[in-house]
Amino acid sequence: MAYSMTGFGRGEKIFDTRRYTAEIKSVNSRFCDINIRMPRIFNFADSKIRKIISDELVRGKVDVFINFEDSQNASSEVVLNEGLAKAYAKAVADIATITDADPELTAVRLSTFPDVLTVRQKDLDEETLLEELTACLAEAIDGMKDMRKIEGMNLTSDILDKVNELERIRDEIASRAPEVVKDYKARLSARIDEILDDDKKAFYDESRLAAEVAVFADKCAIDEELKRLMSHFSQAKRIFAGSETVGKKMDFLIQEINREVNTIGSKANDLEITNRVLLMKNLIEEMREQIQNLV
Repeated sequence: MAYSMTGFGRGEKIFDTRRYTAEIKSVNSRFCDINIRMPRIFNFADSKIRKIISDELVRGKVDVFINFEDSQNASSEVVLNEGLAKAYAKAVADIATITDADPELTAVRLSTFPDVLTVRQKDLDEETLLEELTACLAEAIDGMKDMRKIEGMNLTSDILDKVNELERIRDEIASRAPEVVKDYKARLSARIDEILDDDKKAFYDESRLAAEVAVFADKCAIDEELKRLMSHFSQAKRIFAGSETVGKKMDFLIQEINREVNTIGSKANDLEITNRVLLMKNLIEEMREQIQNLV
């Protein structure tokens, strides 16, 4: 089954007074590149969260957004930085002394100075937090995988249509290939007839014509390339019919298909085959872009 690397998923879980939300979005990438934004309370679980995501999503540039709220008042506490408060008070007093100004510093005013008072989350059981967060992530990942699956099915259908079209064009080239040598022999014979008069033709060795045609036929022979193309097309269908990831395999296979098509184009020596090769290269380029988005 082919999965797209583009997708979005959202999960939300509530446990007692704790509310978790997770949003995951991804786009195509050669590797699994994970960027996580989450409250510092979950820093202890960073590596475990990355492993959960990478095991499930395999490839893609993945952005993860995690939010956490605890409505219970006891879950937070206000912390006074006594040393900093005293330092601020002394600094204000020094300013008053230097400038002969009245400091008029109250406790309320002092509490508004940066970092004098901070609110922090009380320590919670890490095992419980990870278990609850994992359940929320699982919901978001499932939603993303569903979207990836649908997009992957659409891409698979379109790519296989292109494979079938490549097969059709390949068959046209295979039918045309034998005519190329015949046309060359006819053009060469006509040219000889045009150049040589009847008296000179009597001395012309027909074996030279046969040898020239044989050399041309060897140079423009594309039987092996056509056979390998058929093998590649069959392999592509087997890859998409399998249960494993297809992106890297198809990325390699499309390079092989492109190589055979390029070789056919360079050996063709025929306008009709060249035109069909151009059609195939356009299809291959479209497939390449689509394959870049498959897991």
